[in-house]
Amino acid sequence: MYELCIKSHFSAAHHLRGYAGSCEEMHGHNWEIEVFVGGDHLDDTGMLIDFRELKRLVAHLMDQLDHKDLNTLEMFRTINPSSEHIARYLYRGLAASLTDPRITVRRVRVFETPSCSACYGEEGGGC
Repeated sequence: MYELCIKSHFSAAHHLRGYAGSCEEMHGHNWEIEVFVGGDHLDDTGMLIDFRELKRLVAHLMDQLDHKDLNTLEMFRTINPSSEHIARYLYRGLAASLTDPRITVRRVRVFETPSCSACYGEEGGGC
């Protein structure tokens, strides 16, 4: 199994509904993300996927979140935009945009701060 990782970031505000603490108030983060994709077979150029293409797909997802109030976005109207839910949203969004059947999303890790992160993976991608 080959595995690639790219890192990206976005800045956004959010608050956690129903949370008893300071995170219940509107606040912001400079979120960092790590996206891992994997596959067993390389293409004719010896690559799983071109890093530029993977970055382009991830950038499209980041554009939907960057400099936004996450609570106002459709995908977070009924669930809290927690790090866990953001990781799942990014995972599923990237999985839906990958068209090459050789490649699967393994996991997405979202860092709310440099020392606090949440990870989401399916199908044995682990975290």
